[in-house]
Amino acid sequence: MSVSKEVLEIAEKIRNMEIRGAGKIARFAAYALQVQAENSKAQTVDELWREMKEAAEILYETRPTAVSLPNALRYVMHRGKMAYASGADLEQLRFIVINAAKEFIYNSEKALERIGEIGAKRIEDGDTIMTHCHSKAAISVMKKAWDMGKDIKVIVTETRPKWQGKLTAKELASYGIPVIYVVDSAARHYMKMTDKVVMGADSITVNGAVINKIGTALIALTAKEHRIWTMIAAETYKFHPETMLGQLVEIEMRDPTEVIPEEELKTWPKNIEVWNPAFDVTPPEYVDVIITERGIIPPSAAIDILKEEFGWALKYTEPWED
Repeated sequence: MSVSKEVLEIAEKIRNMEIRGAGKIARFAAYALQVQAENSKAQTVDELWREMKEAAEILYETRPTAVSLPNALRYVMHRGKMAYASGADLEQLRFIVINAAKEFIYNSEKALERIGEIGAKRIEDGDTIMTHCHSKAAISVMKKAWDMGKDIKVIVTETRPKWQGKLTAKELASYGIPVIYVVDSAARHYMKMTDKVVMGADSITVNGAVINKIGTALIALTAKEHRIWTMIAAETYKFHPETMLGQLVEIEMRDPTEVIPEEELKTWPKNIEVWNPAFDVTPPEYVDVIITERGIIPPSAAIDILKEEFGWALKYTEPWED
């Protein structure tokens, strides 16, 4: 196989969730393509392009739901494909791919800063915020509000079965922000002391529905019941272009041993099935605003983001497909 060992290692870490969070997954996917281009021993431009397509295909297959990953691959590979088709030589193609990957990573990181700045303006001094899972975009909003001198407190749900809430709780606490860590099923109980809900997104559809870590929809529903604002912090590369053409977002089903340890599961009755969906869908009517690096929009404006980012001329083949 001509794909770099480091690329395969990154792909495996994305697949088994050592690398997690939509933004982090996207940046590592772009970085993996950069590594492939840098480490390639290809002798011809055709050989390098075959390697790039193979690496992109392997990365694409790791996580089906987090649209940030294929969007990162599209960003880099589209620029590579245009260069290859226009007759670039070996070193020109290598340079363009590496530069595109670095550009995507830089823009992604700057987007987090901008989302934090925009979202923090909607946080009031004294607010108690509830959050779920581990979203760098949502965390950026809370950190920026804290930097602005706003006295906030954050209720963090544990986020079973992978406990991503622990990462969020520790990161916010290390920043000095007071944190209350609760089990997922306590979200409704503590919604009455919550002023705002701030969560991230793995993917956003054309109608403004939010695909995020399982449990997000229940929290948004509870917030709606209590008439509390739900704000979703998400970079524009998390908007799902294929949903403009009616494609449904696939909800990833993960290994049941994440819920029940393998040895214990062996002793369970055979007629018990353990289901472990990684994500759920929050309807747009449960979301008040979406905070992007371009500004704050209502869910109904998701189609405008998609038109600006991808246009209407969507293709059925990816840049790494023939």
